[in-house]
Amino acid sequence: MDWLYSIILGIVEGLTEFLPVSSTGHLIVAGDLLRVPWPKTTLDTFEVVIQGGAILAVVVYYWRDLVQQARTINKDAGVQRLWLGIVVACIPAVILGVLFGNKIKALLFTPTVVAWALIVGGVLMYLIELRPRPATTHKLESINLRQAIIIGAAQCLALLWPGFSRSASSILGGMLTGLDRPTATKFSFYLGIPVLGGATLLDFVKHRHDLGSAGVTNVGIGFVVSFIVAYFVIGWLLRFISTHNFKGFAVYRIIAGIVILGLIASGVIHNVNRA
Repeated sequence: MDWLYSIILGIVEGLTEFLPVSSTGHLIVAGDLLRVPWPKTTLDTFEVVIQGGAILAVVVYYWRDLVQQARTINKDAGVQRLWLGIVVACIPAVILGVLFGNKIKALLFTPTVVAWALIVGGVLMYLIELRPRPATTHKLESINLRQAIIIGAAQCLALLWPGFSRSASSILGGMLTGLDRPTATKFSFYLGIPVLGGATLLDFVKHRHDLGSAGVTNVGIGFVVSFIVAYFVIGWLLRFISTHNFKGFAVYRIIAGIVILGLIASGVIHNVNRA
């Protein structure tokens, strides 16, 4: 059954990494519901590795843009501004992760915390969509440092509160600073490359020996499934937000959080720390 666990977890990761619904939260709940028979350390490291598949999907999806930016960054002020903004937006998450990452995992990686993060984040998302701010920034290259800093600070909500969603916090932070919905979403994708890529690589180097119980084949299956699903989700989300807002995701988050709390109360989900 290990291959089946790999496929399901890969699908969950690919579906939720870039949607504003929290991949961490969904993986915590999915792992509990599936009763995956791997040691906790193996499951934690497996989830980190398959996250790499989703990150690779962003790189492949934007490959032409990234190559073009690399060729012109020495002379294109807009590209320089974009990547300086990405670096600046990464700083709060890096500092928070280094100082408090282990403590947050030890205390807050539980289904109950995830459930409330989904609910609260959903309510905030709905309220923001009820009274959206007029968009003043419509291109990635037009994002200024003030906006980047605010987005980076907003992103930290996902680190402080598992289940809040890195995508949700960075996208909403972008919209609150004047980015239109597509630009905020694209910036969130770009920001995920160094933030998630760095965290994934670091965690893998430190804990790669824990993957033994899962098996190389199963790890590869999860990685590939995550990559494929995430690649199509990126394209779908960009098309979706061109004509829709995030209210539907907000409602989903609230309902999912309530359902998780109900499953915890009934004993179907064990409210134990996954970290």
